[in-house]
Amino acid sequence: MGNIELSTLTKELINYINVITERFAEAKETGVAGDFFLEVKPFADEVKGVNDQWKKEAGKWVIQNKPKNLYSQQIDSVHEHIETISVQAFFPQTSRARFNHLVVSSNYVLNYLLQILLEEMGPPTT
Repeated sequence: MGNIELSTLTKELINYINVITERFAEAKETGVAGDFFLEVKPFADEVKGVNDQWKKEAGKWVIQNKPKNLYSQQIDSVHEHIETISVQAFFPQTSRARFNHLVVSSNYVLNYLLQILLEEMGPPTT
């Protein structure tokens, strides 16, 4: 898998985090938990498909390219964080501080990886 595909997966995860954050805000505002089988599980499974593929490809890419200040452990952490927040977003009793910490740290690593990938690809040709 090349940089273009990995950057696409990375952008997808960033978009999912935005959706997850909106869903969490809705759960906190309404105080109503999502139905596990109708909402939570289908959404978490959808995110998991992209997240698992991203972890595999990003992990390989980090090992091969050895980028400065980006390590395999961070890839593993982001994968775990996204798996966690994709479920926790549906429950109002989820700690806001912990949830926000997982979102911020995941976004940081994803955006940093995306920046490196885009720099390597260079400007788009027309």
